Amino acid sequence: MLHHLSLGVRDLAIAGAFYDAVLGALGYRRVFEDDSAIGYGLVDEEDLLCLKQRDDACAPGPGFHLAFSAPSRAAVQAFHRAALDHAGQDNGPAGLRPDYGDTYYAAFVTDPDGHRIEAVCKQVDA
Repeated sequence: MLHHLSLGVRDLAIAGAFYDAVLGALGYRRVFEDDSAIGYGLVDEEDLLCLKQRDDACAPGPGFHLAFSAPSRAAVQAFHRAALDHAGQDNGPAGLRPDYGDTYYAAFVTDPDGHRIEAVCKQVDA
């Protein structure tokens, strides 16, 4: 359904360091960058998430969050650790969320600009 998503950030360097770490834990990388934007994905020049420098950036209000698919529970844990190590705030540690399903394993954080994000894996690790 979605081609890509853009988030406004106040400090591209801080946001870039944060997303390099948290998305790197999930297998994503920078696929482009310039003075005002950084794109993340799997293929060069094909961003799935784009950070855009905006002095007036603010996070969406209550009810909005962005969930990233994680390949494993270990990746969810690495995402959470990376977020806390790079100016993110804990919004729910890695663990099972039985209210969302028997195998729903997720972690929730808030990025340096206040965007609420999640990493989720619904597969049981071997």
